[in-house]
Amino acid sequence: MGMQDRRVKRTQRRLASALIELTLEKGFDAVTIRDITERADVGYATFFRHYKDKHELLKDVLDVVLVELVELLRSARPASGPDRTGVLIFRYVQEHHEAIRALLGTYNVRQQILKAATDTTLNETGPRPGSIVPLEIASYHIVASSIALIEWWLDHNMPYPIELMGNIYEELIARPTSEAALLPKELPSK
Repeated sequence: MGMQDRRVKRTQRRLASALIELTLEKGFDAVTIRDITERADVGYATFFRHYKDKHELLKDVLDVVLVELVELLRSARPASGPDRTGVLIFRYVQEHHEAIRALLGTYNVRQQILKAATDTTLNETGPRPGSIVPLEIASYHIVASSIALIEWWLDHNMPYPIELMGNIYEELIARPTSEAALLPKELPSK
């Protein structure tokens, strides 16, 4: 990676961090590009060399989080069970809690997360034979319930340890949904 690439990545990370901090402080709608550039300590014009507006920057942050989460969960399958999946999810949330709070706190982004994660679940699971629950409803349910549990945990300042949250995820969300409607598909080997 060249010096130019490292500088670009560093600037993008600084802009993303500034956006996350400011969104947590005053809400996404109140954040201006001037606020972001001042917090990131980069020139106003520099922002526009990377992004057309703050929404594009937010989408970039969202894309990174979704890719990291999907890859993390794919790497855990099929060897680990849902309790292990829950631990992986909550460990990631704890490590990236500021970004997750900012993303979930922005309505349009929350809806994008819900759609993207539901689509991923639809692609990576199949219907349980004999289930009366349509696959698209089960997929939406598991994602929406997971988001609700994550939000509760964050809103209450992560009062329970990651391992317990993984078990709670398994008992309340993963196992009941899987038993009622979902079967994991075999993913192609890398």
